[in-house]
Amino acid sequence: MTDLEGTRVLITGGTSGLGRAMAEAVAAAGARVAITSRSTERARSAAEEIQGGLGLGMDTRDETAVQEGVARVLEEWGGIDLLVNNAGIGMRTVNPRFVTEPQGFWTVSADGFRAVVDTNLTGYFLVASAVVPHQLRAGSGRIVNISMNHSTMNRRGFVPYGPSRAGAESLSRIMAADLGDTPVRVNVLLPGGITETGMLDGVQLPPGAPVLPAAVMAAPIRWLASSEAADVHDERIVAAGFDAWLEAYRARSQAG
Repeated sequence: MTDLEGTRVLITGGTSGLGRAMAEAVAAAGARVAITSRSTERARSAAEEIQGGLGLGMDTRDETAVQEGVARVLEEWGGIDLLVNNAGIGMRTVNPRFVTEPQGFWTVSADGFRAVVDTNLTGYFLVASAVVPHQLRAGSGRIVNISMNHSTMNRRGFVPYGPSRAGAESLSRIMAADLGDTPVRVNVLLPGGITETGMLDGVQLPPGAPVLPAAVMAAPIRWLASSEAADVHDERIVAAGFDAWLEAYRARSQAG
């Protein structure tokens, strides 16, 4: 297994689903992990189960809460080597029947739209903006933004979730461009299909629809935190096809 001893990782929305799977994966490899949740109690409880990690009550939509949460991690550990922007909410918050009964964008409330975009897009911006200055001063750092399939971004009935994820991808590309001549690296990671997380609670999927386990994220996030990935930048990695992607990446690196 990849050795991540001493690596300091902050994962937003790390108490369940993809975030929890990634937190457990890097912790098992030796990393120190801080996870966030809007509920301080839930964050602390989950962190205790993940090899004594650090649990933070932090609403990623709130600039003050983000600044205070990042400051707490820096106070505890002195730095953040890897930020994983993962906290998000899904379509069921505006339409619990979004799979079987997709609704037109004009039926979505303004408050429902803002809640999803504020979490899935603005939250990524706020947390990265709080972390990057410290990484720049430290002379190294990595950011992984969690995304979804492109088909999700333009699917019928997927306002506001689709636009929020499309915005996060655009944000990631611009972040990578802005940081291109610095020692801070930015990449995008996505599961590659419907994934077993809390976003599916109460959602009726089509019969036989394939569902990926949240643990599909384990191998790629461990690798992205490793020394081998120190120079990987502006890549979009699909976890379900990670082995093939990594083989191709290594071949390109050797050829170059």
